[in-house]
Amino acid sequence: MKILTTLLSLLDYQTETMPKGYGPFHLFFFFLVIGITIFFCFKFKNCSDKAFRRIVLICWLIMATLEIYKQLVYSYSVEPTVIEWDYQWYAFPYQLCSTPLYVLPFVFILKDSKFRDAFVAYIGTFSLFAGTAVFCYPGDVFSHVVGISIQTMVHHGLQIVLGVFFLVWSRKRINRWFFLKSIPVFASLVTIAMIANEAFMLLGIDETFNMFYISPHFDCTLPLLSLIYPKVHYIFFAALYIFGFTLIAFIVFLIARGFSKIKKRKKAV
Repeated sequence: MKILTTLLSLLDYQTETMPKGYGPFHLFFFFLVIGITIFFCFKFKNCSDKAFRRIVLICWLIMATLEIYKQLVYSYSVEPTVIEWDYQWYAFPYQLCSTPLYVLPFVFILKDSKFRDAFVAYIGTFSLFAGTAVFCYPGDVFSHVVGISIQTMVHHGLQIVLGVFFLVWSRKRINRWFFLKSIPVFASLVTIAMIANEAFMLLGIDETFNMFYISPHFDCTLPLLSLIYPKVHYIFFAALYIFGFTLIAFIVFLIARGFSKIKKRKKAV
């Protein structure tokens, strides 16, 4: 038991001061992500499908391992030698930024096809936007637990790296159909979140469970949307949520398509 409590205490190692947005900790990962993204886009932009899938697998394993660590940390406390287990349902890994954990395996398992393109397009638009939003506006993602702060930076950083890399690797396929393929993936993920939110309430557990921050039973805490949520009917809020995220993802796609067209014109000259 002593060995276990010592190990769990190390995993839950905390500091008195918490990292702040655009502080040294945040900026270190900010520039690290930019550097890795540039490296991937130049080094692997023409890599084979086999190499592409290997990169996806490695990145997914990193994200999944750190997510398991996060879930473990949110499941216990050591006081001081007694271990108390109490899972925090608000931390359940099914938010918009968590979706790469479920989407990337499809990208790795499936062979090159139009069906796989849908998941690739989702990572290059919706997931890329979500990761970028957190990196640019970290809000309350940092923690006194050092490992959790590292996990959130690595996870969201890989969303950016993979999102941009996927767009560069798929640059020859970026047309209007490329983005349209991503919409059913997003719609399916949102639907699952809504069903999960309602199913959780039926279980009668007295804890916060707000997947995608779109539950009608708990306030939305996302920037801007948190101001709209209490002032409108839930159906209107849900429609605005889905439309808003789709619109922003579409803008990301337009930017990627613009760069793709510029690149093609330069080659043609």
